[in-house]
Amino acid sequence: MQGSVPPAPESSSAVHAPAAPTPSRGAPSAMPDVQASHDLRRVAIDKVGVRNIRYPITLHCPATGGVVHTVATVNMYVGLPHYQKGTHMSRFLEVLNEHHVSLRSNHMMKVCHDIKDRLEAEEAHLELTFAYFVRKKAPVTGSEGMLDLQVTFECSANDHDDFVMAVKVPAASLCPCSKEISAYGAHNQRCEIEAKVRFEPGKFMWIEELFETIEKSASVPVFSVLKRPDEKWVTETAYDNPKFVEDIVRDLAVALDKEPRIAWYQVISENFESIHNHNAYALVEKDKHRDHEPRT
Repeated sequence: MQGSVPPAPESSSAVHAPAAPTPSRGAPSAMPDVQASHDLRRVAIDKVGVRNIRYPITLHCPATGGVVHTVATVNMYVGLPHYQKGTHMSRFLEVLNEHHVSLRSNHMMKVCHDIKDRLEAEEAHLELTFAYFVRKKAPVTGSEGMLDLQVTFECSANDHDDFVMAVKVPAASLCPCSKEISAYGAHNQRCEIEAKVRFEPGKFMWIEELFETIEKSASVPVFSVLKRPDEKWVTETAYDNPKFVEDIVRDLAVALDKEPRIAWYQVISENFESIHNHNAYALVEKDKHRDHEPRT
């Protein structure tokens, strides 16, 4: 055939190159671990890891004795020493997947310790933020609806364990100044009130318990379902209970001071002003074992 090259005769004395070895399909040969190599800049990293992972979790429910299923946004970090170039990002997800069935609120510190051990780190951090729904009945008609809260668990494992629970609650506030200076009416607005707490050793609170404490610090709670008699009650209750953003955080701080299970707290209120183009904000933080007297 035109263009073909005739084969060499069998008696040819030409030397042929050895055939290339067939790639092995068995276990791969050792690959360099770049992350474990040394870094010469001598800069330790406080937190390195993965964040904004969406993951299913289950929580114990005191109302039913069962569990509640939700989806959390998960952040996972470790501290990195100055001499190590990088961390092994895939190991974070391996740890998370190992706890796929049993990722519960009372297992958070166990997961945090597993991160620390799996990545051979001196310290590890785990953060989960998720929606948690509570059933609420309207104040007059009893119409039932679901109210969503934002809950965050923050865990750290190093030379000691640290666990912080945060619950953010929607509510409403009515301005005392507006009520005082107006012939009728007063401006009011939705607000978000958040409490972050650390517990005494061996103590804990249900999410629902902290939610109820937070909600009482507002001018009035909010509801997902309101009929006209309920709306009248909400409007008049807020008018009879006006609060600045300062009042909200102070009232909540007083309530948490009285709760013996809580060792530390930080309370925040952000009011979404209805007559201003900005928000009002206040924060109070207290370590009960250290801060015994009010700041001047």
